[in-house]
Amino acid sequence: MTREQGAHGLKMYSAARHDGVEPSLLQAERALFVEGDLQTSRKWFDTAYCEAECGGDGPAMARAALGLGGLWVHEHRGMADAEMVRARQRRALALLDPGATLGLRLRIRLAGEEDYRTGAHVAIEKMLVEARVAGDAPATAEALSLAHHCLLGPEHGAQRLELAKELIGEASRTGRRSDLVMGLLWHALDLLLAGDPHAERRLRELHALLALEDHLAAGFVVDAIEVMRSIRGGRFAQAEIQAAACAERGAAVGDADATAWHGGQLAAIRWYQGRITELVPLLSELVDSPTLSAVDNSPLAVMAVAAATAGERRVAAGALARLRGRNLADLPHSSTWLVSMYGAVEAAHLLQDADTSAQAYALVAPFAHLPVVASLGVACLGSAHHLLGVASMTTGDLDRAVEHLRAAVQDNLRLEHWPAIVLSRSRLGQALALRDGPRDEAARRELARAAQEAAALGMMLPGDGLPAPVSRAGGWGGGEGRHRVSCRRRGRRWQVELGDRSVLVEHSVGMAHLASLLANPGYEIPAVDLAAGPGRKGAQAAEGAAISAQPVLDDRARREYKQRLLHLQAEIDEYESMNDPERAAAVRAERDWLIAELTAASGTAGRVRRFAGNEERARIAVGKAIRRALARVAEADPVIGHELRDTVQTGLRCCYRPD
Repeated sequence: MTREQGAHGLKMYSAARHDGVEPSLLQAERALFVEGDLQTSRKWFDTAYCEAECGGDGPAMARAALGLGGLWVHEHRGMADAEMVRARQRRALALLDPGATLGLRLRIRLAGEEDYRTGAHVAIEKMLVEARVAGDAPATAEALSLAHHCLLGPEHGAQRLELAKELIGEASRTGRRSDLVMGLLWHALDLLLAGDPHAERRLRELHALLALEDHLAAGFVVDAIEVMRSIRGGRFAQAEIQAAACAERGAAVGDADATAWHGGQLAAIRWYQGRITELVPLLSELVDSPTLSAVDNSPLAVMAVAAATAGERRVAAGALARLRGRNLADLPHSSTWLVSMYGAVEAAHLLQDADTSAQAYALVAPFAHLPVVASLGVACLGSAHHLLGVASMTTGDLDRAVEHLRAAVQDNLRLEHWPAIVLSRSRLGQALALRDGPRDEAARRELARAAQEAAALGMMLPGDGLPAPVSRAGGWGGGEGRHRVSCRRRGRRWQVELGDRSVLVEHSVGMAHLASLLANPGYEIPAVDLAAGPGRKGAQAAEGAAISAQPVLDDRARREYKQRLLHLQAEIDEYESMNDPERAAAVRAERDWLIAELTAASGTAGRVRRFAGNEERARIAVGKAIRRALARVAEADPVIGHELRDTVQTGLRCCYRPD
């Protein structure tokens, strides 16, 4: 081959490379940095990397390998994918000057990924300093965002705020829209994680920016925050619908957290509804899901709480032991660390594990002023003072428990987290009763108010988790053994008795179910039998009715339901603005029924649920009816209500377990 022929061939290859690799890279970079479409960008970057590797184009390989890292850290959860992307980044780096722009950016990405995986932040902070010294705007912006992601522990709040502000400023130098979006998002999240009342202002600014042009990855996080806000407002049914839609969006965007976030949101909703035991099967799968972040231990904590609440003590103790490891203090301070501590404390309270409670208290005490927020605003469990109060109850320091729980009520009020207020108030009443006796006026007042507020929100409060029996005087303590609750029909009402305590409650379907359970202590009754009524077995009632491969609701019905829901919500808002609570309550009842129907027809992540037979329908209907009945009993007599919440189990099989 002559020199002229060689030169001509090189020109042809260069033109082919430009026609092949460059368009793929431009498509990929637009998808990632402008649209925030993680899934689409990965496909284009993968194509571009293969094209560049075939041509031995180091700079193009580096751009593609960088893009495969994405916007967030730890986007590739599976071991095979993560190692493939890391190998590509290292291979591309070996072909470049490590001090040049692309080399610096690759080293920043590799440092951030390694720090996040190990729960550290030293390497990425060093790379940030190097990027600043080099004056490289894209490298500095990427280092700022990755460093922020590696510093999501509760002790780094002030440092994160400064990083977010610097990223917003750096966006004017890079000219990349995603840098501005990420900077505003991080800043809003930092304020949210700090419980700052001005977080709403930053969120509105972010909403306005996204309204001009959507950014799919950031929009998914914003949607998750909206779910959290609905939970704070006690709008559980609405939050559940939002959570399903949010999960669908996350999956479409290609965010690896879509499944875990949906599980976390459902867990928060069910916790406040008093239905956390329903999630034991889901959590059993989630705790070992390869989609979980390397430093996310919160599913284990939630699993421990759910199992302990369901009375599955061995499962709960095992989950708590896995969470605790050799030393609870070794748990990485990730974005879910406070949530993991919350779960550890609640599970330890139910298991009467004073050692774990004491250790958790010491670890969380420096962060008492913070709200317990999961990940990037996915869910909120209220003030950290709450878990410190519960831990103190378990260790027997009741003065300290009362102090923390009073602070929790006030902090939750500032957060406008109504379910958390109710739960902290209930725990405060329990702590006062344990310290000052069950007849203490303050204890009775807090418990009664908590029960009333819980009924208004559709919550079922957890029991106190303490093994002490109920005395004949109707309090905690005494040595006569736990009295059983009895229930008998008195005309249109039911008389519910516990020791010397007695209360009358209006008849309802749920009270009839409850009476059947109380008449058969320790005996599991299938929900389908309770739904069928006295004298009829579920098999008879279900005869010929099971349909198994058809959708519960078709698409048209779901659309009509959602349109009707919007109309009803507008009516509720109008009546409330007119100070007409009776009409608002009537419309709200219809709205709640429609939401329940729509929710029951949707499975995980909003997928259409198929008929599971009458057993599933009965589980849902009977569970709701019994929970409403328990709320009425608790409103009439908090002591009897707490006893029943501690001993009545619902599900496919329902049972009253007084012993």
